[in-house]
Amino acid sequence: MIEITTKPISPESVVNRVKTSGSGCVATYVGLIRDNSHGKRVVSVEYTDPRGTAKAGLERIAGEIRRQWQVEGIAICHRIGKLEVGDINFLVAVASAHRQESFAAAQYAVDRFKELMPTRKKETYRDGSTHIEGE
Repeated sequence: MIEITTKPISPESVVNRVKTSGSGCVATYVGLIRDNSHGKRVVSVEYTDPRGTAKAGLERIAGEIRRQWQVEGIAICHRIGKLEVGDINFLVAVASAHRQESFAAAQYAVDRFKELMPTRKKETYRDGSTHIEGE
């Protein structure tokens, strides 16, 4: 399950979609909007997909994971739009027979997402300034 969405992400729903009867583990990572960044208080973070390639970037990460680990299921979900502090912006769930594969694959997905940065990220701070990544 690879998803770019403007709707809130439900971790429980995603876990239920990736687990199988052969799964002994579902490792998850839930990324949240925090209240500070670059030494400033965050008001909001806006993610956009101006090139329309974000889903393909997430599919690429999932393919790399499937080639490296034996997984039962994988989900990578990224929420775009304007998000507030505490909102879930990114979720990875990896189901496998054993925890080692799930943990390693989930860590890889998060690291690759940060590396590829498939979306544009605009942070807005309380002082009115902004910071943009992914242009």
